[in-house]
Amino acid sequence: MTVSPDVTEPETARIAADLHRLLPAWLARQRWFGGKDWAAPEVEPVLVETVCADGPRLLLVVVRTEHDEWYQLLVGERDAVPAGLTGAVIGPSGGALLYEATGDPELMGRLLDRIAAGGTAGAVEFHRLPGADIPAGLPAAVLTAEQSNTSVAFGGRMMLKVLRHVVPGPNAEVEMLAALRRAGDVPSAAPLGWMRTSPSAPGGGITLAVLQEFVPNRGDGWAIAVEEARACVVGECESVAPLGGFAEEAHALGRATARVHAALAEQLETRELDPAQVDRLVAALTRRLEAAVDQVPALLPFARQLRAVHQDLGEVAKRGNAPLLVQRVHGDLHLGQTLRAEDGWVVIDFEGEPGQPEAERRRLQPALRDIASMLRSFDYAAHHALADVLGVPPGEQSPQNLHGTRLARRASAWAVHNRGAFCAGYTAAGGTDPRSQPVLLRAFEADKAVYEAVYEAHNRPAWLSIPMAAVRRLAGRHRPAG
Repeated sequence: MTVSPDVTEPETARIAADLHRLLPAWLARQRWFGGKDWAAPEVEPVLVETVCADGPRLLLVVVRTEHDEWYQLLVGERDAVPAGLTGAVIGPSGGALLYEATGDPELMGRLLDRIAAGGTAGAVEFHRLPGADIPAGLPAAVLTAEQSNTSVAFGGRMMLKVLRHVVPGPNAEVEMLAALRRAGDVPSAAPLGWMRTSPSAPGGGITLAVLQEFVPNRGDGWAIAVEEARACVVGECESVAPLGGFAEEAHALGRATARVHAALAEQLETRELDPAQVDRLVAALTRRLEAAVDQVPALLPFARQLRAVHQDLGEVAKRGNAPLLVQRVHGDLHLGQTLRAEDGWVVIDFEGEPGQPEAERRRLQPALRDIASMLRSFDYAAHHALADVLGVPPGEQSPQNLHGTRLARRASAWAVHNRGAFCAGYTAAGGTDPRSQPVLLRAFEADKAVYEAVYEAHNRPAWLSIPMAAVRRLAGRHRPAG
């Protein structure tokens, strides 16, 4: 364990020992903790560092679980926890209380000051990008929408994303945000700074938090799209009129996505896949499918057709007139990763697919992966809107209900219409029309639907019918690529 230089070694050892005792039960209750099946995981504090010592203490803590997963906590120490934070209490230590501090405005303000000043606190490094405007004294408020991380907003000007499940090595989001900043005039939130551990600390060079500009917005794409889809399901919008309903926004979102892809391709590495690399891509898709079939038996009847879809991708990519290009991509693009700012859409959260190793998040991928993921998100938004209107999740909707069947057709039409609008917008902004590569797009859509099936089977079985309908459609539509 790394000892904080701002407190005595016995005091740090005492805090670490108390956290070792208190954290197993507390950690298991946190929504960002990945081991939901572990009632009380073994936890070893590997870093306990005081980052703010004047007044109430703020400690940065990194723990390692028995399954070798690493998590970060920002821990406050006070005699009495501030009002409204009683639910954040971890437990007593040395006559004071330890608590999760991201909801403490005073301590978050002091942490922002540390980032603005730069420098180090023991094994923690604070980095401020040159020219970044980081004003002091802004009110801090924790945001509640995120599931895998915790974000703190500062006066509608900045947002600090505190990473929870942390990994050693270069951070994909920091790299891509820096690249987008260099490109300029790209619809993303500009980075201002970040926190990381020093290379000599346990784990060596772990990115802990990213500070970005806060994007004033009218809501995220998911909330807006679901509401528009609901209106169309109940007949309150022109779901099939040109640019009616959400379609104008979907078109603009396609344009924004193309601009992000173009900037990433310009600033970071790109390459063409040779035949051996295409074979490895196909093999990776098939491995993901086989692992999913083991977890979701409902996928088994479609496995043969989906393997053929993968093989078609390989054949087309190796014999096509244009080589298969790969680049850095968002990696987890969906409607919830976008914000509707006053002057257009902004893409956020470039950390990649949750649960994937950092090396996988940084791997070069076809841009079609992002596009397929967004197209699946339109399908999900339509089904969620339908479930909201009918009052039951998809798995409980009766096919004998004629009213429900009519509404389901409207929902499906909304998804198809907006998927097309997104692709048209992507093309209008200079991207290759996704619809001109149907074999490749189908393979990546199928891969995403399989991923969704695994997620739903483990977390929301009543929603499994959404990705399974896509699997059935994509597998049944398969024709040999010839």
